[in-house]
Amino acid sequence: MTAVTANEAHAPAPPAGGRLRLLYRAGWIRAAWMTCLFGGIGFGLVVGLRYWFGWYPLLLEAPVVLVAGLVAAPIGFLAGIGCFDYWVYYALGLPTRPEDHSGHGARSWRDYFRVNTDHKVIGVQYLTTTIFFFLVGGMLALLVRAELARPGMQFFDNQTYNGLFSVHAALMIFLFVIPAFAGLANFVVPLMLGAADMAFPRLNALSFWLLPIAGLMMLSSFLVQGGAFACGWTGYVPLCSTHQPLGAIFFNQGVQWAGASSIMTALNFLVTIITMRAPGMTFWRLPLLVWANFTTSLLVVIATPFIAGSQFFSMFDHVMHTAFFQEAQGGYPLGYQHIFWFYSHPAVYIMMLPGFGIMSEVISVFSRKPIFGYRLMALSLMAIVVLGFSVWAHHMFVSGMASWLRVPMMITTLLIAVPTGIKIFSWLATMWEGKLHFRTPMLFALGFLSMFVIGGLSGVMLGAVPIDIHVSDTYFVVAHIHYVLFGGSVFTIFAGIYYWFPKMTGRMYDEKLGKLHFWLTFVGFNLTFFPMHILGTLGMPRRVSDYAPKFADLNMFISLASFALGASVLVFLYNVIWSWRHGEKAPGNPWHALTLEWQVSSPPPTFNFDEIPQVVGSPYEYGVPGAQHAILAPSREREPAEVGA
Repeated sequence: MTAVTANEAHAPAPPAGGRLRLLYRAGWIRAAWMTCLFGGIGFGLVVGLRYWFGWYPLLLEAPVVLVAGLVAAPIGFLAGIGCFDYWVYYALGLPTRPEDHSGHGARSWRDYFRVNTDHKVIGVQYLTTTIFFFLVGGMLALLVRAELARPGMQFFDNQTYNGLFSVHAALMIFLFVIPAFAGLANFVVPLMLGAADMAFPRLNALSFWLLPIAGLMMLSSFLVQGGAFACGWTGYVPLCSTHQPLGAIFFNQGVQWAGASSIMTALNFLVTIITMRAPGMTFWRLPLLVWANFTTSLLVVIATPFIAGSQFFSMFDHVMHTAFFQEAQGGYPLGYQHIFWFYSHPAVYIMMLPGFGIMSEVISVFSRKPIFGYRLMALSLMAIVVLGFSVWAHHMFVSGMASWLRVPMMITTLLIAVPTGIKIFSWLATMWEGKLHFRTPMLFALGFLSMFVIGGLSGVMLGAVPIDIHVSDTYFVVAHIHYVLFGGSVFTIFAGIYYWFPKMTGRMYDEKLGKLHFWLTFVGFNLTFFPMHILGTLGMPRRVSDYAPKFADLNMFISLASFALGASVLVFLYNVIWSWRHGEKAPGNPWHALTLEWQVSSPPPTFNFDEIPQVVGSPYEYGVPGAQHAILAPSREREPAEVGA
């Protein structure tokens, strides 16, 4: 961040100098011209190299767009907005600016629109950005359902329709579910640990600013010649490399930017959790949300480079005419699926494990009981990490892979249900004979339990080779993935937002509107997606813009229900926006929870704790006389910014 010295602040400056300073000071103005500058450099680099090597035409569209628009220009934006200032000064051997904490914390709404090193501000930035992409992805889904309301082609041609559901799925997975969990964890985990911030605040800020780049990249694919990438969120090759228009490159690069953001965030969480726990907080005293993010971060760091590799190879086939996956030229098309799913099935747990942590917090607090089997819950998270890498090929039972691989993958797929089942029974046992409080977060937690069990049961069915062969690429699979990712992940995200909303904003949300949002979502979700199981077993294929007339009635019903589900989000938006501005002021601990984030004011102080917490017990000892998770000892004198770069 750029700090202004006392002499600079009081020295008279001519108006022209002041205007010039706006051009080179980190911010949106500098970001605008540096985006154009770096884009121009990338353009010149491509044209110059093609001229040097005698490649014609000089202005070939794909490499120019890739290098100038999808690589160089975003780097220019990040440099302009100030993500690299501190590191560039350090790398060049120049005097680094003194840390005056001017880039830390939110003093007005403007602080949320610049590079900020406060993990709480970054958490809110993550959540608001991901909710925007959730709304956009939801609108694309409604356009898909409008097309499918009746047989025949109503509004779109086939390529546009394929682009709609492909961008919808990519936004929901890479720009909503995964980063929304990262946003909640960004706000909460350092507070739960008793830390002043994340281990690497500047890296944390950079990881956020990669996200809007990735999302805008995917949406921009609609504007290029040939339209958006239209081969599904999986981007299967060779369809998505050599047979697709320019939009496929936008998907390749969007995944790269989103993946880089995930890796940076995961590394930050790992270092923070391992090295910055409060005194007395052993691993067996960690809240389960912290355990969940620890295991998720392990998955991200190990698995994400694989999808990065798959997208690089696919992009090279498209732009540079290599043959990694072109069978006619000696490539191996199934290799893409193996690489992709080696990431993407662990990615299912990247999208689930943080939600498991949220459920543990919410259910324990609103049941007023300790978590049943705390250590087994933590160990089951680790078991999912290990087993998650052994099941990828169950997505490929009908792909033409080696038949001998089917049975081992079926066995591991069924086996991974065991640690997940441990969690379901632990949550049920936690609620058993508890004093249940049916506040909005608890309602979403219960909705998650029921929906995730249905998704898990259909997952076990799909893990069985004979059933999978029958319903593969039908609407049964669409129903399954939505029960897992919407009924699972989205329900837990809503539960987490409502649960920590008072801590984030200092205001209470409207409980009646929260409950209305839950019931509209719960009913609308089931009416939308449960009938898809029936369509799938009857044989309706997915990823089609037209279908046989015999499926018309159910499709009309599903489309009407989907619009009701979409309307439920309007209640959530109104509740959040109105409550943030006008809601009742929240006390420090409205839920009477034991974890550390509830032991400070709402919202928390800039550096979280005025006193150093001393952890003395479990975070879940509800109903145990005299039980205490932590005490706040007098703080030693220290510089609050002594947190890593």
